[in-house]
Amino acid sequence: MKTYRTLTNDIIEQLKQIVSESFVFLDEETRTAYGKDHTEDLVFPPAVVVKPKSAQEISQIMKLANEYLIPVTPIGARTGLSGGMLSVYQGIGLSLERMNEILNIDTDNLQVITQPGVITQVLQDAVLEKGLFYPVDPSSKGSCFIGGNIAENSGGARAVKYGVTKDYVLNLEVVLPNGEIIETGANTLKNSTGYNLTQLMVGSEGTLGIVTKIVLKLLSKNDFNVLMLVPFYDMNEAAKAVSEIFKVGIVPSALEFMERDAIDWTLKFTDAIEIGLKDGIQAHLLIEVDGNYQDVLFAQAEKIMEVVEQFRIDEVFYAETEEQKNALWKLRRNVAEAVKSHTIYKEEDTVVPRYELPALLKAVKEIGAKYGFKSICYGHAGDGNLHVNIIKGDLTDEQWQNDVPKGITEIFEKTVALKGTLSGEHGIGLVQKNYMPIAFSDISLQLMKNIKNVFDSKGILNPGKIFPDNFSENSY
Repeated sequence: MKTYRTLTNDIIEQLKQIVSESFVFLDEETRTAYGKDHTEDLVFPPAVVVKPKSAQEISQIMKLANEYLIPVTPIGARTGLSGGMLSVYQGIGLSLERMNEILNIDTDNLQVITQPGVITQVLQDAVLEKGLFYPVDPSSKGSCFIGGNIAENSGGARAVKYGVTKDYVLNLEVVLPNGEIIETGANTLKNSTGYNLTQLMVGSEGTLGIVTKIVLKLLSKNDFNVLMLVPFYDMNEAAKAVSEIFKVGIVPSALEFMERDAIDWTLKFTDAIEIGLKDGIQAHLLIEVDGNYQDVLFAQAEKIMEVVEQFRIDEVFYAETEEQKNALWKLRRNVAEAVKSHTIYKEEDTVVPRYELPALLKAVKEIGAKYGFKSICYGHAGDGNLHVNIIKGDLTDEQWQNDVPKGITEIFEKTVALKGTLSGEHGIGLVQKNYMPIAFSDISLQLMKNIKNVFDSKGILNPGKIFPDNFSENSY
């Protein structure tokens, strides 16, 4: 364990001078609230919560922390699923929630400049009012921050057609662990000037720097979409149908997989929509195509029907109104919350080439049977991204602590054997870090550690994340 210094009254007073006393919180209730996200039931309160308003204030905080060797954990909207913002070494919990302004929407260049504390859906709605489209679409878009999306390289349902966060980030303002403020790139669509620091920051989980300003590329909005829900009698056939849709030349704007239990539990959790599940249905695909020409979309929908009708399916539900479409998306977006409301669970974020999705799904169920745990699977099937929710149910604490991690290890080993990797969009954070050697060689991990050391030589920024325990902060 790396040894950090504890916060003294003198350091607390200096923090108050930087952000004012009103935005420094020492009470247990606040610290506890900012010490947990949506990762299982883990709670790691920081010693103090600080809420800066500007890059300059963050710079002063980092200079102070760097001088006194105080760990700093950036905190966004606390919607993460890998424990990326948990203050495992206490120290300063740095909440970015006050940096919540959209600074400029550039309709000429199709760009937006935003602070990190803006809620993703708020930004989407703001640019939509000007006829523009920011397509990155995480399930928690109604509450997650753009800054957190940057940290985790978030994806979401529409990543299959439009890509993930990294595909829209042009430039970043970043405060480094020593307090220096830099820009990582330029506000241009092309940039072949030196190392790509912008893309290095995206997905670095707040371990290399603190993002304080973001320049995002936008698209023109589409006018129409077609949304259908396809029930399958065999979940493996549903997974197989995914790659078959792409083989006929269709690229859906969303292609989501939900097994039967995911829908059953969510229907009990929310009043989103009544879809009349029949006995024997094992899974559903939620498929969307979008564009500016309705006749093209209807032709694509017909082509998709030709594909799925090759499998054992029941009656396909077409969402005909905006109300029905919103209800179907509400159903999909509430799956994780529905599972969480039922039981203690662990969520794994596996991703494989989409053709291997049936093999991954089959392996997950076989491994669960071997170790005695039940899993509920859903996710962004068009990307090969399968969220595996392992539920505790009737498992004993001993089984949960000893047997389940063995099963997770085997799931990840199978995922990597299928040319996949450990996380598609949730990040590694705290809870996945000890599985990293499954995906990376010692050389690769050491290269990553060396990069971390260049940016953060004292190891104060979001320590205890990404690197497995045998690559601990002792080497910083």
